[in-house]
Amino acid sequence: MVHCSCSLLRRYGNFMDNLRLFAKGGAGGMGFPRLGGEGGKGGDVWVVATKRMSLKKIKDKHPQKRFVAGDGANSRISALKGEKGLDYEISVPVGITITDERGQIIGELNKEDDRILIAQGGLGGSLLSNFLPSKGQKRIIHLDLKLIADIGLVGFPNAGKSSLLSKISHAKPEIANYAFTTLKPQLGKIMYKDFKQVSVADLPGLIEGAHMNKGMGHKFLKHVERTKQLLFVVDVSGFQLSSKTKFRSAFETIILLTKELELYKEDLMMKPALLAVNKMDLPDAKDKFSELVNQLQNPKGFSHLFEKDEIPRKTLEFQNIIPISAHTGEGIEELKNCLRLSLDEQSNQENEKFSKERLLNLRNSKLSYIDSSSESSRMEITEGH
Repeated sequence: MVHCSCSLLRRYGNFMDNLRLFAKGGAGGMGFPRLGGEGGKGGDVWVVATKRMSLKKIKDKHPQKRFVAGDGANSRISALKGEKGLDYEISVPVGITITDERGQIIGELNKEDDRILIAQGGLGGSLLSNFLPSKGQKRIIHLDLKLIADIGLVGFPNAGKSSLLSKISHAKPEIANYAFTTLKPQLGKIMYKDFKQVSVADLPGLIEGAHMNKGMGHKFLKHVERTKQLLFVVDVSGFQLSSKTKFRSAFETIILLTKELELYKEDLMMKPALLAVNKMDLPDAKDKFSELVNQLQNPKGFSHLFEKDEIPRKTLEFQNIIPISAHTGEGIEELKNCLRLSLDEQSNQENEKFSKERLLNLRNSKLSYIDSSSESSRMEITEGH
């Protein structure tokens, strides 16, 4: 079992990726029976994706986590049609999934200015309701944040992910020589000479059993879901969480990380993946790297190293394997170039697939039009006879 000190738990508290809140639409306004006036509709509550917003900011600004829209105006002699109540817009970060109390997904906000209605205002009183208004919708919802990034760094603690992020981007994560240095997801951007930007998410280190939520596994694995590609980062010398846990070689680390992703969500195995073998400045690193490459070329030949339930059903095929040293900078430029080329290739494939699908739909629509035109012509000829 991994124990975290109170100070570490407090520091993790600065980052939030889920929030529960109460939303209520405004009540409708009273109707005016004598003159047939209609009350105004209650305001609605919306969730709107906004840049530079965080769930922690929402909680700090609204500690009660209650969001209520304005009531509709009553109908009166000077204004028989009551005015609509004011809407309430809740600004949230991009990458939010909204669910209700039953866990049903209401919607997702994946880009700036995306908006979703979460609580409707009540209708104003009218002839149909005997001029009595209805109350606004009450709802408890959950905001679940999943980071959106081009590249997600995946690795066990102390593999050097934070050091790597600081080398390839302008991010300044905390770096130290102990496990679980990264206690919250960090985002950085790689800047290229042609002004191309690639976003990179450094996720806190996983441990064996992360798919079962060990070490806050689910809290961090979910952030991998919205990354376009995965970058595995492993220590060429291997990894051991503590003196009570088993030592794992670099090869074992990769297999176990793959298994954790597969058990959490099998779709993650479909993402393009690259491998950065870190700490190549250490003694005997080149020999260990050669051994690792040999093992990756024939993983089945080393299955005796694992229990049956530790072996993934599908072994990841890395597009590139890059030896690096985040400490000395060795291989960093090559890694950045590989990431760029891999993302560009993925983008080109997606564009090509989209173009083919669009062309196919266009052809099908033309064929449908020709068929319908031919049918109409035949019917006209038949009627003429």
